Amino acid sequence: MPLTNVTHIARSKGDPRVQHKGPSSLTAPDRLSRFLGWFSIGLGLAEVLVPGRIGRKLGLGHKTGLIRAYGVRELASAVPTLSVDKPAGLASRIAGDALDLATLAIALRPGNPKRGNAAVATALVIGITVLDVVAYLGVKAAHRRAPNSRRDYSDRGGFPQGAQASRGLARRDFAIPPDYRAEGTVADALPGMVA
Repeated sequence: MPLTNVTHIARSKGDPRVQHKGPSSLTAPDRLSRFLGWFSIGLGLAEVLVPGRIGRKLGLGHKTGLIRAYGVRELASAVPTLSVDKPAGLASRIAGDALDLATLAIALRPGNPKRGNAAVATALVIGITVLDVVAYLGVKAAHRRAPNSRRDYSDRGGFPQGAQASRGLARRDFAIPPDYRAEGTVADALPGMVA
């Protein structure tokens, strides 16, 4: 069921119905970073909630505290990745991927009976790292502005017929109430002021 149909549940009887959504303004890198942010939440929750199981599957059962800390890091990097500050979140994900690969290198030692699982996990982390780098570069390119660039509004005046044509327009076209009309100077109107 599309989300537009779900929103109709909360509408009052006279409210207009949403027939269809318009095109999304998200670029492909924005959508990829959103996927990676939600992936971070899923992985982070798994690492926080069941670090012992993950550790045993990889032959790192003694590193549950480290795996739980990595889960907290994943959750923390998900927040900026899902916000408007995507480059910071993606950069933290890339740094986290480097830590994950370093930890998995320990699990790839010859004496580990779960070495095969660690090899699969290493390949998955490498793949996710590639996606993180692609998303980071894409988001940076899509939202790039030239350094020290200022937007040029010199072609916009705010006065469609020019500034001179607007001078005195309110006095000519609108009746000004008598209590709005100023007489004399401001100093005359203020008590205790000497002109």
